[in-house]
Amino acid sequence: MSDFLKHCTPWPEALAGEYRRKGYWRGQTFSALLEERAEQYGERLAVVSGQTRWRYRDLAAEADRLARGFSALGIGPKDRVVVQLPNCAEFFAVIFALFRIGALPVFALPAHRKLEISYFCQHAEAVAYIIADQHGGFDYRNLASEVKAVSPSLQHVLVLGDAGPFTVLGDLPSGMLPAPPEASDVAFFQLSGGSTGTPKLIPRTHDDYIYSLRGSAEICQLSPESVYLCVLPAGHNFALSSPGSLGVFYAGGTVVLSNNSSPDHVFPLIAAERVSITALVPPLVPVWLDAAASLQPDLSSLKVVQVGGARFNSEMAARLVRELGCTLQQVFGMAEGLVNYTRYDDSDALVLHTQGRPISPDDEIRVVDDEDQPLPAGEVGHLLTRGPYTIHGYYRAAEHNARSFTADGFYRTGDLVRQTAEGYLVVEGRAKDQINRGGEKISAEEIEHLLLAHQGVADVAIVAMPDAFLGEKSCAFVIRRDASLRAVELNAYLRKLGIAAYKIPDRIEFTDAFPKTGVGKVSKKILRQMIEQRLLVLS
Repeated sequence: MSDFLKHCTPWPEALAGEYRRKGYWRGQTFSALLEERAEQYGERLAVVSGQTRWRYRDLAAEADRLARGFSALGIGPKDRVVVQLPNCAEFFAVIFALFRIGALPVFALPAHRKLEISYFCQHAEAVAYIIADQHGGFDYRNLASEVKAVSPSLQHVLVLGDAGPFTVLGDLPSGMLPAPPEASDVAFFQLSGGSTGTPKLIPRTHDDYIYSLRGSAEICQLSPESVYLCVLPAGHNFALSSPGSLGVFYAGGTVVLSNNSSPDHVFPLIAAERVSITALVPPLVPVWLDAAASLQPDLSSLKVVQVGGARFNSEMAARLVRELGCTLQQVFGMAEGLVNYTRYDDSDALVLHTQGRPISPDDEIRVVDDEDQPLPAGEVGHLLTRGPYTIHGYYRAAEHNARSFTADGFYRTGDLVRQTAEGYLVVEGRAKDQINRGGEKISAEEIEHLLLAHQGVADVAIVAMPDAFLGEKSCAFVIRRDASLRAVELNAYLRKLGIAAYKIPDRIEFTDAFPKTGVGKVSKKILRQMIEQRLLVLS
């Protein structure tokens, strides 16, 4: 067995041995998985992306070509590579190529900007950054120039499309392949939702992640006939493995990619490609339902709509089932590991009113009070979990790990849940200081720190405020040093810093003082109540 990646926390040997004995971890790597599927399903369609239609043997050949190209550049085992690509076939060729040479993708999202990408490159000591030239009206080459200037480890910027001053992804020399990685090795880094600043890096191994997508594919009854429409960012954990694109590849099915979630675009795609399953975040559901009622599209192939990423309203859930006439599957999971699904044969009550139960019989669930004492079924408490695909520590984050994991290895998810008698979870909210804006997680602390650096800001507190469409939006309560300071100035300041647009506060409220708790801390509970009341009055 190879050495575990430095600054990562391995599973305790006793648990790792148990997971292998029980057949959860089978010693399979992602590169071996693709080779097997190319052998088994070589002529079957693997990926559809615009005019690109790759069979499994095409995907395997392109991944092999890129793997040899990356190797020729000197990218090798355990090197970190930040991947920021839109939904395109090349995304999968790139990540399977990196898997083959043992390099570790860091899955950045298309919305991330200079602040986030610079942090990922610096924190991971990335040697390469892979981007598209332009996407959604944004030029990633300009971003790459800014990032490279502040990232000493970054040796290569590889560009899909017009590379400008950088290297063309499609025109690499060919080198020798190194020995393949082991299944116990870290395969890549996902990103945490983040409640204490910039997202933490989540190390996932071949063993643990392939088990989670294999279990997901079985629960979702995927087969070579399955056609999965990916409208969420392809590198997001939900779209990647729940069951996501990788789960579909495991089953030998087809992944159809779209960078546009608009019904006008995706409904014809569903009809043309005979899509059978897709995954949405809650804000997309009413948009699709309203459009379906007016457009009357052919959605006859669509059998399953998954909804996850944020709490899903039960009334909207019932409407989805009624109006689309397909199966709803609620999904509640986290990039750190634990994933829950409602099952296809569950009662209406479970499907509409819960967020499912875990993949594995060895997913251990604790619902505890503020003192870590277990609570009986039905009571709301903090969700703690441990299992065969839940990490035991973030990358290079010793202090954060001490707070986020118990002494016996349970992960503190930050979710407030209650567990039903059947073992299903109902998500009631968040204990962590985080806003869930339609599935996009925003760390209040990160944005507070940025605003506090503005010379006109004396203090700031960011809280979630209710929103009928996104579930939550962010509201910044600001105490000014300068009475002439305006909200538009603060938003412009944040944009200039280069943060993702979804992190910019949706509302800024100026105040003279913050309400305090009994021990003198800012009471965010009262601030949330204040903005809720203000919004009620305005409505």
